[in-house]
Amino acid sequence: MPVSKIHVYFMPGLAASSRIFEFIELPGQAFEMHYLEWFVPDRGMSFEAYARKMSTFIRHKQVVLVGVSFGGMLVQEMAKHISVNKVIIISSIKQKSEMPKRLLFAKYTKAHRLLPTGLVNNVELLAKYAFGETVTKRLSLYEQYLSLRDKYYLDWSIDQIVHWDQTSYRSGLVHIHGDRDAVFPVAPIKDYIPVTGGTHTMILHRFKWFNERLPTIILE
Repeated sequence: MPVSKIHVYFMPGLAASSRIFEFIELPGQAFEMHYLEWFVPDRGMSFEAYARKMSTFIRHKQVVLVGVSFGGMLVQEMAKHISVNKVIIISSIKQKSEMPKRLLFAKYTKAHRLLPTGLVNNVELLAKYAFGETVTKRLSLYEQYLSLRDKYYLDWSIDQIVHWDQTSYRSGLVHIHGDRDAVFPVAPIKDYIPVTGGTHTMILHRFKWFNERLPTIILE
């Protein structure tokens, strides 16, 4: 009888498309890869409601969810509403104590509402939001990974990030983090698998690391 495959769903980061996973490969005999995409939330939609709606795109039972950055926060919320085998977050955080101080500052001062998200057609600015790095030299490369250029989505997303209140995380959650991540600096982060030299965009630039290790991490 054929062996049942493990279904792995990938969720990209803020404003990014699932193309950020184009270099990630899992052995086809054991895994089936699926990709989720961001959508513009309804007006007034909560993060929980968004997670519930995103969960309707999961077509299998006991899946593995893999989320990058803001997508890592989202898959944790999704796992509260569906049956999952494992949750893996990359370049993300798993509770508010791991939030960088500048985002905590934004929460209490509402400074994040002053960000020029209306300039969504400024690809360089959008890439700065999405990838956390100055990408001028490789702008054409990064542009292909940006899919959602909507002001309301960006405003909503940034607001959800700074107000995320999670104080504990699910048992067995796997957190992979680069020691050179500029968006979520590693200092306050605990219980993670380190990637030496890994930046916030390491899913693109360190794909070989992930291709070598993800199958084992999923099966552990």
